[in-house]
Amino acid sequence: MKTCFDHAMALNKKNIIQSLPANVDKLLDLGCDDGVWTSHLASQSHAQEVVGIDIVQERLEQAHKNGVVAVRADLSGNVPLPSNEFDLIHANQVIEHVPDVDCFASEIFRLLRPCGRAILSTENTSSWHNIFASLFGWQNFSSTNVSEKKLGIGNPWALHRGEQGHLKTWTHKVIFSYCGLKEFCEAHGFRVITIRGAGYYPLPAWFGDLDVRHAHFITVVCEKPGA
Repeated sequence: MKTCFDHAMALNKKNIIQSLPANVDKLLDLGCDDGVWTSHLASQSHAQEVVGIDIVQERLEQAHKNGVVAVRADLSGNVPLPSNEFDLIHANQVIEHVPDVDCFASEIFRLLRPCGRAILSTENTSSWHNIFASLFGWQNFSSTNVSEKKLGIGNPWALHRGEQGHLKTWTHKVIFSYCGLKEFCEAHGFRVITIRGAGYYPLPAWFGDLDVRHAHFITVVCEKPGA
């Protein structure tokens, strides 16, 4: 049986698919992992060229097998790709793992063509379940993944609490709120088109798209201004 979290994740991916522009020339997926989701994005947007970036070499090798042009890079630094190159840049559940979010956003802006679109999805520090956790003096759910030593730190209800063997690159650094993510994108020169939500515990996941400010996942769709 699917959990509330699974339903929220599924709806979040549906929101991303519905936000894709049609007939994309070049797609860049930041944090592409094994390339399975990247390939699905490419299929749905009819992308002619698909590039994926990740830092874990083993996952990049899998992405290559799935038809993705795989590039190894640290998303906290300069990406070894040309400026003004991509029509669409996607990053799902990535920005919260990046130590230098200013560099991350600046590189997205640089890599996008004028009028190109970026889709960024992340957890929401102002979701109701995070607010609930803070009221009890717990680490909010989206901030329990802060150490490679142990998962679920500071929250007795956290998923995977107590598990070990987590990669350092998978820990969470910055968790945005609805307004924080919007203003952050605007500060980096993007025009925000829309923000969608998914997950609204314990209610059905679609409530998150009605009250985006308190949804578990928030997905911002923004555009690099044209000439």
